[in-house]
Formats: sequence, structure tokens, C-alpha cells
Amino acid sequence: MNFSSNLLENAVNEISQLPGIGKRTALRLVLFLLRQPKSQTHNISKSLTNLVDKITHCESCYNICENKICDICLSPKRNKNIICVVEDIRDVMAIETTAQFDGIYHVLGGKISPIEGIGPNELNISPLIEKLKENKIEELIFALSPTMEGDTTNFYIYKQLTDIEIKITTISRGVSVGNELEYTDEVTLGRSIVKRIPFENSLRSTP
Repeated sequence: MNFSSNLLENAVNEISQLPGIGKRTALRLVLFLLRQPKSQTHNISKSLTNLVDKITHCESCYNICENKICDICLSPKRNKNIICVVEDIRDVMAIETTAQFDGIYHVLGGKISPIEGIGPNELNISPLIEKLKENKIEELIFALSPTMEGDTTNFYIYKQLTDIEIKITTISRGVSVGNELEYTDEVTLGRSIVKRIPFENSLRSTP
């Protein structure tokens, strides 16, 4: 691909690093931005700069936020005695859309995946265990995607909680096996939260 400008080439190269975007798509996006008012492109640039400079993670649940503690953890309307374990912020957003959960979250930041070199130490599992030991939590809900990696992560955490007296549940299998949580429709996901089952039952039903 021959470029008439180094500035154009640099912009295309940077945008093409985004997932799912090749250089031809990146070129179309760059040319589109050039056709827009400069103020619009400046606003996009400013929002991205603010994102990387000011975004942080909640010190309690590891959700993405702008302050030390996220709005969900701070809300007096949330039941602090129920914790829902999810992979990342996309799952928090998906569950919040259902309006069927009023507890708080714990974001792991991924799932155990030996193939990808992701072990328990790369995830926010230790802080979760410490939180459960130090606080009287009534229920822990596993809401990871029903994939092999999700099930492995659930089981690993479950084995760390044998000495802690707590109710452990998992979302019901209304979510198809192998599907990522964020792509599940909100009605199905909402029902799977409401009709969650004891985690031990899911172990017995696994082939």
C-alpha cells in the first residue's frame, strides 16, 4: 500500500493495530476522519487521551472507573453481602442491563487459560479470597462464561473456599455452553441470574 503522506501512513499503521481492523479498513477510517470537521476528530483524540490518562480500577471490585471506588460499590442501594464474580467490565455491563442483580461485583480480569499462559496469579483471585475471609459475605455467584476456561476458573476459586462458610452459586445454564456472557441477550442472562443454582449441583451435572 503506497501512501502519499507519512502522516497518513502513520495514522493508518496505528489504527490497524486495533483488533479486527486491517490496513484497508484503517485507511477508510482515517480518510473518513479527514472529511469530518477538525473539532470532531480533536474530540475523539481528546476522549482517548483522557481515557488512558485518567481511567483506573476500583480498589474494591476492580471494575473500570474514574475514582478509587466505583459507583456500584459506593451505592447504598446495592447489597454488599452478595458478590458476583465476572471476567471483565463487559460482563458487568451485560448483567447491569438486565436489572436483575442488586449486589456488587468482583472483576477477575480474565479467565484461567494455560494455553494463553494465564494462571491464577495473573487474575484478581487472591484479593477475592481475602475479601471473603475478612468480610461476612452471604453469597458468591459465579457468572463467568460457560466455556472450558470459565468452568476451570470457577472450580479453582471454589477449591480455595473450602474453609470459608459461604453460599456459592452459579448462573443457570440458560446461557449456552461455549458462549461469551457479553453476547447473551439480556432476557436470557437475567433469568440465569435470578434462577442461579448451587455451584455443587453444576459439578454433579458435568459429564
